[in-house]
Amino acid sequence: MSVPPALSAAQVLDSPLEALLAEAGVEIFDSSIADRSFFGAVVQRKSGETYLAMPAGRSQLEHDTMARYLIAQAFDVDLPELPPPFTTTEI
Repeated sequence: MSVPPALSAAQVLDSPLEALLAEAGVEIFDSSIADRSFFGAVVQRKSGETYLAMPAGRSQLEHDTMARYLIAQAFDVDLPELPPPFTTTEI
């Protein structure tokens, strides 16, 4: 099992997204969920692999913002919560 990286809020917010994904060891892919209220999901396997499932067809700003927020949530990076209607659920 791999050790999760220690990420800072500055890294999550300021690094180019591709660099952040590489640093965190996160793979991103398009989700088939078409519901407009779905903004993405993060899956962490017991093996340590981490995946982001992101809805296709969203704006670059939305895609980037939600990917960063989900990475922060997955790696316990202290960021302010997103305002309503955004919510996160841990399963």
